[in-house]
Amino acid sequence: MSGLLRLASVEIALAGRLLVPTLDLAVEGGEVVTIMGPSGVGKSTLLAFIGGTVDPVFSARGRVYVGETEVTRLPPERRRLGILFQDDLLFPHLSVGGNLAFGLPPAIRGKRQRARRIETALAGAGLAGFAPRDPATLSGGQRARIALLRTLLAEPQALLLDEPFGKLDTALREEFRRFVFGLIAARRLPALLVTHDGADAEAAGGRILRLDG
Repeated sequence: MSGLLRLASVEIALAGRLLVPTLDLAVEGGEVVTIMGPSGVGKSTLLAFIGGTVDPVFSARGRVYVGETEVTRLPPERRRLGILFQDDLLFPHLSVGGNLAFGLPPAIRGKRQRARRIETALAGAGLAGFAPRDPATLSGGQRARIALLRTLLAEPQALLLDEPFGKLDTALREEFRRFVFGLIAARRLPALLVTHDGADAEAAGGRILRLDG
């Protein structure tokens, strides 16, 4: 698949102070655009606006398109956007397979078909046979992979990545970067990455958007 994420005349302000000046941006399928800047300048708030979860304390305007569809006024669950955070946010009361099943679209029906889709995803991530595992028994890198797989199983048309590598140690960070950016390229997904780490931007290999508030 190949998608497009487009922002048209997006502006974000807080208490009359402009954080994100007028922004027009098109992110092609397979491209990662990195958003960088100091804390408090609106990086994560921009992602929240795109995802439909921006805090009403912010004044935000502009249009968001996913593919050819304007999603600005749609609720978050209808925007077809996948979001990955610094914390993996796995459900502790569910098995690995249960966590992944939560991401499957309702159109995938039948216990056998859903289990097959989950096992295929796990095998592709080097985690074959992990479906019965308790998330508490996984390493940080394994948990991060499961979180990404859950996001991708929902079949998003674009990805929003908010400091997704921040809590991993150096070795795991490099490994997970390759995994994430490899899947983005393979699935031709447009992606926005928020990070403070220049090495993340370098690994992403795309354009860099700097916000300074």
